Amino acid sequence: MINKLQKVNDILEKYNQEHLIQFYDELDDTQKENLLNQILSIDFEKIFTLYDNSMKTEYILSNEVSPLEYFVKDNFSAEDIKFYSSFGEDLIKSGSFAVVTMAGGQGTRLGYKGPKGTYILSFENTKKSLFQIMCEDIKRANEKFNVTIPWYIMTSDENDAKTKAFFEKNNFWGYPKESVKFFTQGKLPIISVDKKLILQDIFSIKEGSNGNGDVFSAMKKHGILDEMKENNIKWVSFGGIDNILLQNVDTFFLGLAINKNYSIASKSIFKKEPLEKTAVYCRKFEKPSILDYDFIDLDLSMSCDNAGNYLYRDANMLSHLMNIEAIEKISNTKLRYHRAFKKNAFINSEGVKQVPDKPNTFKFEKFIFDAFSYFDDMLLLRVDENKEFAPIKDFTSIYNPFTAMQKYEDYWNLDK
Repeated sequence: MINKLQKVNDILEKYNQEHLIQFYDELDDTQKENLLNQILSIDFEKIFTLYDNSMKTEYILSNEVSPLEYFVKDNFSAEDIKFYSSFGEDLIKSGSFAVVTMAGGQGTRLGYKGPKGTYILSFENTKKSLFQIMCEDIKRANEKFNVTIPWYIMTSDENDAKTKAFFEKNNFWGYPKESVKFFTQGKLPIISVDKKLILQDIFSIKEGSNGNGDVFSAMKKHGILDEMKENNIKWVSFGGIDNILLQNVDTFFLGLAINKNYSIASKSIFKKEPLEKTAVYCRKFEKPSILDYDFIDLDLSMSCDNAGNYLYRDANMLSHLMNIEAIEKISNTKLRYHRAFKKNAFINSEGVKQVPDKPNTFKFEKFIFDAFSYFDDMLLLRVDENKEFAPIKDFTSIYNPFTAMQKYEDYWNLDK
């Protein structure tokens, strides 16, 4: 351990992070070993390069951005819906479709301690967790098409054990256990604004999951992609855990993508307020992309085509489709990281946990939508948010549990 300690000292001195072992002498042997191993596992060069690069101002010129074409689901006739849905139904019946649910987060913003998917919603006549709601959605497709759709759930190191225990406790809500697989996403250290990694305890460094965009490399790392290929999976639906109206198995969406020969597809909702702080779909350098709200002014948001249709009002709702070849391509690609300003408790210089009253740290995350720019085109389908979008984020925004539950009850007529 002495040699290991010297190696750690050299690393921390190089990166000016000696505070990470300031309580080393107070630890027992197991805690010492775990802390040293954690430090040796961290790519310090990577995290500080991300920090430095994130401080650079990003510019996007107007001639670099153009509209991304989109379809509106409500504009399709019943006959069209039936026609395109048949392609999706055939693929699902063939057993070539899988669902991935991204559920690596905690319920912190809801004041809830535990995996976000275990958060319980109390409806008038029943209680359901977010995981149960997602499970029921996929089970409906299983029953309709007489199949069992493979369900893959991306967790994080922080919530993996509790998520699995929750599924076991609830007997997987009747879903065949052998068809549910869990895999963990990657993680990165949390870093303070003054370029210091922070301690979660005196014996461990605070780390956070590295975003939903890590799903592709995580699928490759944990053998999920190989398993899908072995089982002849051709298309995969990706969605987040917190949208309780998410349609994981949408035969029309899938069939439209197949029929029109797209390899990736996304759903969007209409951005009602022109300057709402919401990113929108666009093209950057002619490639499908997302335009962050920081780069959207009133003129751009109000711009229309000759028919009066808005050009930059389609907001991401984290509902995507990708065929297996597209997933394999992105699994071998290094997506960029984005910086998020977060509030994180930390161990101060006196060894006491300190809870800040405002954001004090940076977290670096990959986003799934950055995969789109590696393709020449994609299907974008605008849907009705009252039928497909009821996310639960916190209690202070419009995406709160009460609004989401009301939408869910209205859609499923739970009060009737």
